[in-house]
Amino acid sequence: MTVKTRDRMIETTARLLQERGYYGTSLNDILAESDAPRGSLYFHFPGGKTDIVAEATRASIDQATAALREAMAEAPTPGAGVRHFIELTAELMAESDYTFGCPVAPIILDAQGEVATLAELCRAAFDAWADVMRVAFETAGIAPDRAATLALMVEATHEGLFLIARARRDTAPLTTGAAELESIVDSAIPAQGGG
Repeated sequence: MTVKTRDRMIETTARLLQERGYYGTSLNDILAESDAPRGSLYFHFPGGKTDIVAEATRASIDQATAALREAMAEAPTPGAGVRHFIELTAELMAESDYTFGCPVAPIILDAQGEVATLAELCRAAFDAWADVMRVAFETAGIAPDRAATLALMVEATHEGLFLIARARRDTAPLTTGAAELESIVDSAIPAQGGG
């Protein structure tokens, strides 16, 4: 029962952060929407809002990282992995009525500089995501410097496409951008064989 309440509070917080940002998400909203007793908040999260937001952000980052790793591992090429991952995020965005997005963007745009723990989580998330892609790109034969640059470009493009798709309430920017990124990444793979 205790674990379920805690998990429900984390899931609710993650969703509310996506929808409303850090300042738009109050502890009262979290309690009401997770149907959690008031006493459970400080029992599970003694640091209050900072603790629960950090846990929710960490959980969302872990989910995104796992999905990215899986997409990159299962794809026939690293570009196809990038495309598949972005297409998955487009589906989630449409299903959420355009409230789904990057798990760290609401923190960066709203409150990242105010809480050191959250700032570090955001930096670490971008580093981890870039590293997953960089490793996949290098494994495919792309030179290390180029792989790192491509990973940064994919990350930046994906973040921008999220904003555009949300503003337009249309996933087409994500799917169109995903196809272009697939082409760019895969064209960086050296040709195999000679002659």
